Amino acid sequence: MFEHLSLPTVLVSYTSLLFSLSVHEASHASMAYVLGDDTAARQGRMSLNPVAHIDPLGTVVFPLMGLILGGFFIGWAKPVPFNPVNFTRKVRMKTSGALVSVAGPASNVLLSFIFLAVMCLSIRFSTPDGEGRWQLLKASMQGPDTLANMGLPMGRVLLLSLGGALVYMNVLLAAFNMLPLGPLDGAGVLRGVLPDRWLPRYDFYRYHRFTMPILFLLLLTGVVSFFLTPVLGFLFWILTPIARFILGA
Repeated sequence: MFEHLSLPTVLVSYTSLLFSLSVHEASHASMAYVLGDDTAARQGRMSLNPVAHIDPLGTVVFPLMGLILGGFFIGWAKPVPFNPVNFTRKVRMKTSGALVSVAGPASNVLLSFIFLAVMCLSIRFSTPDGEGRWQLLKASMQGPDTLANMGLPMGRVLLLSLGGALVYMNVLLAAFNMLPLGPLDGAGVLRGVLPDRWLPRYDFYRYHRFTMPILFLLLLTGVVSFFLTPVLGFLFWILTPIARFILGA
Protein backbone atom coordinates (compact mmCIF):
# COMPACT_ATOMS: atom_id res chain seq x y z
CA MET A 1 0.00 0.00 0.00
CA PHE A 2 2.83 2.39 0.87
CA GLU A 3 5.40 1.20 -1.64
CA HIS A 4 5.05 4.40 -3.70
CA LEU A 5 6.03 6.56 -0.71
CA SER A 6 9.51 7.84 0.07
CA LEU A 7 10.47 9.84 3.14
CA PRO A 8 12.25 12.61 1.15
CA THR A 9 9.14 13.07 -1.03
CA VAL A 10 6.87 13.32 2.01
CA LEU A 11 9.17 15.80 3.77
CA VAL A 12 9.68 18.00 0.71
CA SER A 13 6.00 18.02 -0.29
CA TYR A 14 4.66 18.67 3.18
CA THR A 15 7.25 21.37 3.97
CA SER A 16 6.37 23.22 0.77
CA LEU A 17 2.67 23.00 1.62
CA LEU A 18 3.11 24.36 5.16
CA PHE A 19 5.26 27.28 4.03
CA SER A 20 3.02 28.18 1.08
CA LEU A 21 -0.15 28.04 3.20
CA SER A 22 1.47 30.22 5.87
CA VAL A 23 2.36 32.91 3.34
CA HIS A 24 -1.11 32.63 1.80
CA GLU A 25 -2.92 33.16 5.10
CA ALA A 26 -0.52 35.84 6.35
CA SER A 27 -1.19 37.73 3.10
CA HIS A 28 -4.94 37.67 3.76
CA ALA A 29 -4.33 39.03 7.27
CA SER A 30 -1.90 41.68 6.03
CA MET A 31 -4.29 42.94 3.35
CA ALA A 32 -7.09 43.21 5.91
CA TYR A 33 -4.73 45.16 8.20
CA VAL A 34 -3.77 47.54 5.38
CA LEU A 35 -7.47 48.14 4.72
CA GLY A 36 -8.08 49.03 8.37
CA ASP A 37 -9.13 45.77 10.06
CA ASP A 38 -6.78 44.32 12.67
CA THR A 39 -8.97 41.34 13.65
CA ALA A 40 -6.58 38.77 12.17
CA ALA A 41 -3.51 40.64 13.37
CA ARG A 42 -4.77 40.56 16.97
CA GLN A 43 -5.23 36.79 16.64
CA GLY A 44 -1.64 36.30 15.51
CA ARG A 45 -2.52 35.48 11.90
CA MET A 46 -0.07 37.98 10.33
CA SER A 47 2.59 35.35 10.91
CA LEU A 48 4.60 32.89 8.83
CA ASN A 49 4.52 30.42 11.70
CA PRO A 50 2.52 27.42 10.38
CA VAL A 51 1.16 26.72 13.87
CA ALA A 52 -0.90 29.92 13.66
CA HIS A 53 -2.71 28.68 10.55
CA ILE A 54 -3.07 24.89 10.94
CA ASP A 55 -6.50 23.41 10.32
CA PRO A 56 -6.55 19.78 11.56
CA LEU A 57 -8.48 18.52 8.54
CA GLY A 58 -7.12 20.72 5.76
CA THR A 59 -3.49 21.02 6.89
CA VAL A 60 -2.95 17.58 8.39
CA VAL A 61 -5.49 14.89 7.50
CA PHE A 62 -6.37 15.72 3.88
CA PRO A 63 -2.85 16.38 2.52
CA LEU A 64 -1.37 13.36 4.30
CA MET A 65 -4.17 11.22 2.87
CA GLY A 66 -3.23 12.49 -0.57
CA LEU A 67 0.42 11.58 -0.02
CA ILE A 68 -0.29 8.16 1.46
CA LEU A 69 -3.01 7.12 -0.96
CA GLY A 70 -1.36 8.70 -3.98
CA GLY A 71 -4.25 11.07 -4.66
CA PHE A 72 -4.41 14.78 -5.44
CA PHE A 73 -2.08 16.52 -2.96
CA ILE A 74 -3.69 19.74 -1.76
CA GLY A 75 -4.61 21.34 1.53
CA TRP A 76 -5.89 24.46 3.22
CA ALA A 77 -5.49 26.36 6.49
CA LYS A 78 -7.84 28.00 8.98
CA PRO A 79 -9.79 30.84 7.34
CA VAL A 80 -8.47 34.27 8.27
CA PRO A 81 -11.17 36.24 10.14
CA PHE A 82 -11.92 39.83 9.20
CA ASN A 83 -14.59 42.34 10.12
CA PRO A 84 -15.77 44.39 7.11
CA VAL A 85 -17.10 47.09 9.44
CA ASN A 86 -13.51 48.05 10.25
CA PHE A 87 -12.46 48.53 6.64
CA THR A 88 -11.46 51.98 5.45
CA ARG A 89 -14.28 53.86 3.77
CA LYS A 90 -11.92 54.92 0.97
CA VAL A 91 -12.76 51.59 -0.70
CA ARG A 92 -16.19 49.98 -1.01
CA MET A 93 -16.77 47.32 1.63
CA LYS A 94 -17.35 44.50 -0.86
CA THR A 95 -14.29 45.59 -2.87
CA SER A 96 -12.19 45.47 0.30
CA GLY A 97 -13.47 41.95 0.94
CA ALA A 98 -12.47 40.93 -2.59
CA LEU A 99 -9.00 42.43 -2.09
CA VAL A 100 -8.55 40.41 1.11
CA SER A 101 -9.64 37.29 -0.76
CA VAL A 102 -7.34 37.79 -3.74
CA ALA A 103 -4.30 38.60 -1.56
CA GLY A 104 -3.75 34.91 -0.74
CA PRO A 105 -3.66 33.52 -4.30
CA ALA A 106 -1.69 36.59 -5.44
CA SER A 107 0.99 35.82 -2.85
CA ASN A 108 1.21 32.26 -4.17
CA VAL A 109 1.63 33.49 -7.75
CA LEU A 110 4.39 35.85 -6.62
CA LEU A 111 6.12 33.08 -4.67
CA SER A 112 6.00 30.73 -7.66
CA PHE A 113 7.80 33.35 -9.81
CA ILE A 114 10.37 34.04 -7.08
CA PHE A 115 11.21 30.39 -6.48
CA LEU A 116 11.26 29.66 -10.20
CA ALA A 117 13.75 32.49 -10.78
CA VAL A 118 15.96 31.35 -7.87
CA MET A 119 15.86 27.75 -9.11
CA CYS A 120 16.71 28.68 -12.68
CA LEU A 121 19.58 30.97 -11.67
CA SER A 122 21.09 28.36 -9.35
CA ILE A 123 20.86 25.70 -12.08
CA ARG A 124 22.25 28.04 -14.73
CA PHE A 125 25.36 28.85 -12.71
CA SER A 126 25.99 25.21 -11.78
CA THR A 127 25.22 23.41 -15.04
CA PRO A 128 27.12 24.29 -18.25
CA ASP A 129 24.87 22.55 -20.79
CA GLY A 130 21.69 24.43 -21.78
CA GLU A 131 19.52 21.38 -22.43
CA GLY A 132 20.92 19.75 -19.31
CA ARG A 133 19.71 22.75 -17.30
CA TRP A 134 16.19 22.30 -18.66
CA GLN A 135 16.16 18.59 -17.87
CA LEU A 136 17.38 19.32 -14.34
CA LEU A 137 14.60 21.87 -13.78
CA LYS A 138 11.98 19.40 -15.02
CA ALA A 139 13.39 16.70 -12.73
CA SER A 140 13.19 19.06 -9.75
CA MET A 141 9.44 19.33 -10.33
CA GLN A 142 9.11 15.54 -10.29
CA GLY A 143 10.51 15.05 -6.80
CA PRO A 144 13.65 13.90 -5.01
CA ASP A 145 13.51 10.32 -6.31
CA THR A 146 13.89 11.50 -9.92
CA LEU A 147 16.81 13.74 -8.99
CA ALA A 148 18.48 10.98 -6.97
CA ASN A 149 18.27 8.68 -10.00
CA MET A 150 20.32 11.26 -11.91
CA GLY A 151 23.21 10.63 -9.55
CA LEU A 152 23.12 13.98 -7.77
CA PRO A 153 24.39 14.29 -4.17
CA MET A 154 21.63 14.12 -1.55
CA GLY A 155 22.10 17.72 -0.38
CA ARG A 156 21.50 19.04 -3.89
CA VAL A 157 18.64 16.60 -4.42
CA LEU A 158 16.81 17.96 -1.37
CA LEU A 159 17.42 21.64 -2.25
CA LEU A 160 16.39 21.27 -5.89
CA SER A 161 13.34 19.15 -5.09
CA LEU A 162 12.25 21.60 -2.39
CA GLY A 163 12.56 24.47 -4.85
CA GLY A 164 10.59 22.56 -7.45
CA ALA A 165 7.93 21.62 -4.92
CA LEU A 166 7.58 25.25 -3.84
CA VAL A 167 7.06 26.37 -7.44
CA TYR A 168 4.50 23.65 -8.11
CA MET A 169 2.71 24.01 -4.76
CA ASN A 170 2.26 27.76 -5.09
CA VAL A 171 0.90 27.46 -8.62
CA LEU A 172 -1.45 24.73 -7.41
CA LEU A 173 -2.66 26.71 -4.38
CA ALA A 174 -3.26 29.82 -6.49
CA ALA A 175 -5.32 27.84 -9.01
CA PHE A 176 -7.23 25.84 -6.38
CA ASN A 177 -8.12 28.82 -4.22
CA MET A 178 -9.40 30.85 -7.15
CA LEU A 179 -12.17 28.33 -7.78
CA PRO A 180 -15.44 30.21 -7.06
CA LEU A 181 -16.71 27.65 -4.57
CA GLY A 182 -17.92 28.20 -1.00
CA PRO A 183 -15.13 29.32 1.32
CA LEU A 184 -12.44 29.43 -1.40
CA ASP A 185 -10.94 32.79 -2.31
CA GLY A 186 -12.39 32.77 -5.80
CA ALA A 187 -15.86 33.00 -4.28
CA GLY A 188 -14.78 36.07 -2.29
CA VAL A 189 -13.32 37.70 -5.39
CA LEU A 190 -16.48 36.94 -7.38
CA ARG A 191 -18.57 38.52 -4.61
CA GLY A 192 -16.65 41.75 -5.06
CA VAL A 193 -17.75 42.13 -8.68
CA LEU A 194 -21.35 40.92 -8.47
CA PRO A 195 -24.22 43.45 -8.45
CA ASP A 196 -25.32 44.36 -4.92
CA ARG A 197 -28.83 43.01 -5.47
CA TRP A 198 -27.41 39.52 -6.05
CA LEU A 199 -25.36 39.40 -2.86
CA PRO A 200 -28.01 38.15 -0.35
CA ARG A 201 -28.83 35.12 -2.50
CA TYR A 202 -25.14 34.58 -3.34
CA ASP A 203 -24.15 34.63 0.34
CA PHE A 204 -26.97 32.23 1.17
CA TYR A 205 -25.62 29.56 -1.19
CA ARG A 206 -21.96 30.35 -0.50
CA TYR A 207 -22.33 29.72 3.23
CA HIS A 208 -25.02 27.02 3.05
CA ARG A 209 -24.45 24.09 5.40
CA PHE A 210 -24.14 21.75 2.42
CA THR A 211 -21.42 23.80 0.68
CA MET A 212 -18.46 22.26 2.50
CA PRO A 213 -19.68 18.64 2.15
CA ILE A 214 -20.16 19.25 -1.58
CA LEU A 215 -16.63 20.69 -1.84
CA PHE A 216 -15.18 17.66 -0.02
CA LEU A 217 -17.10 15.35 -2.34
CA LEU A 218 -15.74 17.16 -5.40
CA LEU A 219 -12.22 16.82 -4.01
CA LEU A 220 -12.52 13.15 -3.11
CA THR A 221 -14.12 12.13 -6.41
CA GLY A 222 -11.47 13.89 -8.50
CA VAL A 223 -13.82 16.47 -10.01
CA VAL A 224 -11.68 19.35 -8.70
CA SER A 225 -8.58 17.65 -10.09
CA PHE A 226 -10.31 17.30 -13.47
CA PHE A 227 -10.89 21.05 -13.67
CA LEU A 228 -7.55 22.05 -12.18
CA THR A 229 -5.39 19.93 -14.49
CA PRO A 230 -5.91 22.07 -17.63
CA VAL A 231 -5.55 25.25 -15.55
CA LEU A 232 -2.22 24.04 -14.18
CA GLY A 233 -1.14 23.09 -17.68
CA PHE A 234 -1.93 26.60 -18.89
CA LEU A 235 -0.07 28.24 -16.00
CA PHE A 236 3.03 26.13 -16.56
CA TRP A 237 2.78 26.89 -20.28
CA ILE A 238 3.16 30.56 -19.28
CA LEU A 239 6.05 29.80 -16.91
CA THR A 240 7.97 27.63 -19.40
CA PRO A 241 9.36 30.42 -21.65
CA ILE A 242 10.30 32.44 -18.57
CA ALA A 243 12.21 29.49 -17.16
CA ARG A 244 13.95 28.78 -20.47
CA PHE A 245 14.98 32.44 -20.77
CA ILE A 246 16.52 32.51 -17.29
CA LEU A 247 18.16 29.12 -17.82
CA GLY A 248 19.53 30.11 -21.22
CA ALA A 249 18.15 26.83 -22.53
